[in-house]
Amino acid sequence: MPQKPSIIARLEPERAALVVVDLQARLVPAVVEHERLVKNAVLLLRLARVLQLPVVLTTQYSQGLGPALPEVLAEAPGVVPLDKVSFGCFGDEAFRDRLRSLAGRHQLVVAGVESHICVAQTVLGALEAGYQVHVASDAISSRTGDNHRVGLARMERAGAQLSSTEMAAYELLERSDGAAFRTMLPYFKA
Repeated sequence: MPQKPSIIARLEPERAALVVVDLQARLVPAVVEHERLVKNAVLLLRLARVLQLPVVLTTQYSQGLGPALPEVLAEAPGVVPLDKVSFGCFGDEAFRDRLRSLAGRHQLVVAGVESHICVAQTVLGALEAGYQVHVASDAISSRTGDNHRVGLARMERAGAQLSSTEMAAYELLERSDGAAFRTMLPYFKA
């Protein structure tokens, strides 16, 4: 298990993993600015593929809330979502096992829904477990703007680093003269 960091370090591709929480057919349409949320989550998934970052997808009780969105699954080929009933991902043994299998990955970039429930509880669990957590604030949402803002504030007070999709992406890309940046550039302009 990672050690508790004294500060939140700069994101580094060899130390980071992407966690996408509960982007499901019956949940996403109900949240504020869901088109923005999906666009940014897909951008992070595409970046993860380009940089070969590990991706962990979850669903919340898929039997009742439906599968992960097709566009999410399309950007994470071969990644099977972990279905859970605990709101926070760290309440699920399979999730904890999956993270433990990612040796050396102690930075988590988090996207998903809902900001004040599953995302917040996942972030709190990650912080308690010693992970450095970067929340892509424009790749998470809630059913109300108030709950989204409260969730962001709670996570930040607990020690998560709030950023944006583009901020996290450029930080992970590091340079403008590499193949990864050239591959991603058209998606930033879209």
